[in-house]
Amino acid sequence: MTMRKIFLFLACMPLLLFAQQLSSPDGRYVVTVKGMTYSVQYNNKLMIKESRLGVDVDNRLFESALAVPRGEYQNWCGDLELKGEERTAVDTTWTPLYGENAHIRDHYNQLVLHYEKGSDGQGTVTEGYDKRKYYAMDIVIRAYNEGIAFRYHFPETANSLFLHITGERTSFAFPEGTMAWYEEWAQGPYEKRPLKGEWFESERPLLVQLPDGTYVALLEAAMKDYTRGKFRLKKDNELQVAMYDCADIISPYDTPWRVIMAGDKAVDIVNHKEIILNLNQERCQTDWSWVKPGKAFRSGRLDKEAIFRSIDYCQEFGFDYVELDAGWYGPEGKVSSDATKVIETRDFTMPEVCAYAKSKGIGVWVYVNQRALYQQLDELLPLYQQWGISGIKFGFVHIGNQQWSTWLHDAVAKCAKYHLMVDIHDEYRPTGLSRTYPNLLTQEGVRGNEEMPDAVNNTILPFTRYLCGPADYTLCYFNARVKNTKGHQLAMAAVYYSPLQFYFWYDNPFVDKGEAELQFWRDCPTVFDESIALDGIPGEFIVQARRSGQEWFIGCMTNTEARTVSIPTDFLPKGKYRVEIFNDDPTLDTRTKVRAIVKTIKTGKPLELVLQPSGGAALHFIPVK
Repeated sequence: MTMRKIFLFLACMPLLLFAQQLSSPDGRYVVTVKGMTYSVQYNNKLMIKESRLGVDVDNRLFESALAVPRGEYQNWCGDLELKGEERTAVDTTWTPLYGENAHIRDHYNQLVLHYEKGSDGQGTVTEGYDKRKYYAMDIVIRAYNEGIAFRYHFPETANSLFLHITGERTSFAFPEGTMAWYEEWAQGPYEKRPLKGEWFESERPLLVQLPDGTYVALLEAAMKDYTRGKFRLKKDNELQVAMYDCADIISPYDTPWRVIMAGDKAVDIVNHKEIILNLNQERCQTDWSWVKPGKAFRSGRLDKEAIFRSIDYCQEFGFDYVELDAGWYGPEGKVSSDATKVIETRDFTMPEVCAYAKSKGIGVWVYVNQRALYQQLDELLPLYQQWGISGIKFGFVHIGNQQWSTWLHDAVAKCAKYHLMVDIHDEYRPTGLSRTYPNLLTQEGVRGNEEMPDAVNNTILPFTRYLCGPADYTLCYFNARVKNTKGHQLAMAAVYYSPLQFYFWYDNPFVDKGEAELQFWRDCPTVFDESIALDGIPGEFIVQARRSGQEWFIGCMTNTEARTVSIPTDFLPKGKYRVEIFNDDPTLDTRTKVRAIVKTIKTGKPLELVLQPSGGAALHFIPVK
């Protein structure tokens, strides 16, 4: 591991005369800050036109004695003065507990701009100035080769700065003709539309495409105890961060990062998404060996016979976990339901389920609605650890405002103390906190198989939702409501990353009959040593490659149109590979219509596959010695 840090503090007066610039290590990104505005160049072209920075603050409820005029609070950042700057260069490599890649490089240049009012420029409140009116704010900007990130830092001050933040002024002004993949809620449908006309708020990550073809993604990172941000139209072609609600902070405090990523090709953004993890705090140095990613199967029925049969099935198929979903402790939506025990109408106890599962080498996950978690969390966690529970799936969580954001992430941290892993369901979307809390394996926040989406949705997801972190899509296979082919569903194991991957969702009872292609689901792990998006266009197709050890797994998915995809092999180490290929073949007289073939190839020559409409293919590369 290497680290290089350079600090430079400039005199105050010259800073008022010039714009400040920061470039990424490779020079492709250049961000320019002038006053409370910024712009971004990418590949020597203006990508983000002059846009606003800052926050809106209204402290009148807490400073009524000052009788400050309303206008001062309407533009709180307006009279902040730039007092100094600090530059840093960092280049480190770190090893995640698990992930899409075994090693992650954290390489950036950083610029911190120090703004104050009511100070002499040295951090001392000006004599005669009311200490309650002294404010300080830093804008922290990082330029990575993978993108630009910035946030607002409120430093510790002598007057214990308290702020009631009512909104962010942060905006992103794009060229005329920019198009966006608009989505109003985390499990909603996508619509490609211009940055004008009818908009409410669009989810993050938000993918846009500039008129010259460049792809840009707007994301949020390290949102732990703040309010969720979305994107609304400030005016035509200019988006603004839309906070869910106000936030109350006490300095020192950091707001979440606002992140801008760009790529000439859409897969460039997919391959650079670990910037989100880099922007989060490292995990604490403690024993995390109990965190075990793996494959899970839900017991659709909640009686003893069905649960034990599900555990046996997990052992037979090679799954790691069985999950008991909503209803095991009573109606999940009722406050009276007690999650410390199995409801009396069931014929099993949780200790006997955990004991039987342990005898088979299987872990147990349980679903618990937030109603019960909120009321009973401190009682549940030690009890679940005593039972031998592996993890909790949080259900129907409240999200958005500061209170519930803080509660949720504090609950994840508490779970870690009792060696319990977490899967958060419903509208929660990640911002990289799994780096800090690796027991947070996955979360929903995706239009997955609970909605049974079409193939267009599924080929948008790698370029949008999956940019911010893993998603619990709940893979189906045999269910009749699935709109896509079996090859399409099979490929999801390699395309969609989730350290806890659920298989055969809604596919109960146990309906597989030893189909050959299901070997891909058995073989493909849920975490990897290396991941490369090889090709793809949002809403059209995706080709994703992932390595585990010396073996590679590739998933290909197309939209509702048939297409031929060319899979390069020059990224593989030179040599011969045995390739197992599972692809749709509608001419087969089988119930899944997936053909399994095996061939030996040499690296260098592309493989061409014909994908059926709404189809896909899964490939497993094994080196031949």
